[in-house]
Amino acid sequence: MGEHLLEIKDLYVQYNTDDATVYAVNGMNLTLDKGEVLGMVGETGAGKSTTALSILQLLPPKVGEITRGSITYDGTDILNAKAQVMRGLRGARIAMIFQDPMSSLNPILTIGQQIHEVLELHFPSMSREEMDNRVDEILGLVGIQKHRKNEYPHQFSGGMKQRIGIAMALVAEPELLLADEPTTALDVTIQAQILQLMKELQQKHNTAMILITHNLGVVAEFCEKVCVVYGGEIIEEGAVEDVFTREKNHPYTQGLFESIPKLTGPVERLVPIQGFMVDPTNLPKGCSFAERCPYATDRCRAEKPGFYMDGTHGIKCFRYENAKGEA
Repeated sequence: MGEHLLEIKDLYVQYNTDDATVYAVNGMNLTLDKGEVLGMVGETGAGKSTTALSILQLLPPKVGEITRGSITYDGTDILNAKAQVMRGLRGARIAMIFQDPMSSLNPILTIGQQIHEVLELHFPSMSREEMDNRVDEILGLVGIQKHRKNEYPHQFSGGMKQRIGIAMALVAEPELLLADEPTTALDVTIQAQILQLMKELQQKHNTAMILITHNLGVVAEFCEKVCVVYGGEIIEEGAVEDVFTREKNHPYTQGLFESIPKLTGPVERLVPIQGFMVDPTNLPKGCSFAERCPYATDRCRAEKPGFYMDGTHGIKCFRYENAKGEA
């Protein structure tokens, strides 16, 4: 068994299309321990979802390609694991809540049948009665009455579909949960309910979790660690306290904080991050954020910065190269 539950080292992922090669993940490194909750923050296209799909070997065939790196889950080499091993891991030990509940459920099967499938695959020794009871139990935990298990996905609202997705992900009590923007399509009231539900279930089962989100407020409330992703790489990481104290931040993280409306004090104009997300088909030679960074120098455009660590807080920026050390 490895030291960490999950360990990703120097991961590179690309999508090979007819038009161009998309370099989606570029040197991703992260670790996660049992019961730990990690928030992964960044703009659309930063490589967050691709990283999660790589963990489960769910990249689109013949298009998505892992060109370098390693992913180790509880001592298992994920990238070299056979299909049978991955089938045993998916759903049972590693589960995923997908971003869009509308498209992640099968429209021609009842929700009870879909949750049953998870149990039938991973717990074949369970009796039909035990499976039925387990389905009723997990639906109750996510706030859905058990008699509705015979209904189809189209009979549920968006928030209820997301609850069903959470039920499917948690029915086998996995050790690791990948939550890919689970509240993006929901209104703020339902978002709060879903996040509270996930927090309660995570604490009950001591589940490790990677929460992919755009919302820094969700990370502050929900997570222990945070990593900020830009251009397919982590540019800042640390305990939530390290990042949210605002004493030291990567210029991109600083821009994210300055884009958040303040509810106290005088109302000021928001300061957006200038420019556009780096083009993943044409990555720059130097720092991926240099063209949008107010502090960028010629060195930033020519060289890639190292990861400079100060205790548990790491920032990939030349402005912090005099910190305690480089990782």
